[in-house]
Amino acid sequence: MNVIGEPIDERGEIKTDHYLPIHREAPAFVEQATEQQILVTGIKVVDLLAPYQRGGKIGLFGGAGVGKTVLIMELINNVAKAHGGFSVFAGVGERTREGNDLYREMIESGVIKLGDKQSESKCALVYGQMNEPPGARARVGLTGLTVAEHFRDAEGQDVLLFIDNIFRFTQVSFNCLGSRLT
Repeated sequence: MNVIGEPIDERGEIKTDHYLPIHREAPAFVEQATEQQILVTGIKVVDLLAPYQRGGKIGLFGGAGVGKTVLIMELINNVAKAHGGFSVFAGVGERTREGNDLYREMIESGVIKLGDKQSESKCALVYGQMNEPPGARARVGLTGLTVAEHFRDAEGQDVLLFIDNIFRFTQVSFNCLGSRLT
């Protein structure tokens, strides 16, 4: 889907009667969990050397072609299949080809289902691609967060939220901020 929730995969309308704003209050501090738990990813080197904290934040940094997207795909696949969790991928300023490749790989791996089994999909993709206006690209991370919060709060699922690429997110945010200052 795009930043305002419209489908871009040519699979028809997204049926829902539940809409949320992307700008809203954060949960109260007392509502947030304080106990630390490890998120078992199923990737041995990650779980042993650099375990991820449930409810925490991590960053994957590296140059082009070193395997960041491969690791993201593996995390999404493992969490979906081993733990029944749900993932949301927010692509900020993605190239159309990159978004399409990720979508096809998700279908091939069985994380995204087509046809009659569409409701069994374990991942939502939200894109603000390079060809879209800066305002749309700047807000796609918030749309992804709102989708993730829906699956966490309304459906009680464990959710992984991926925002790719933070550099492009900060770049477009500065572009939007700069246009407001002039």
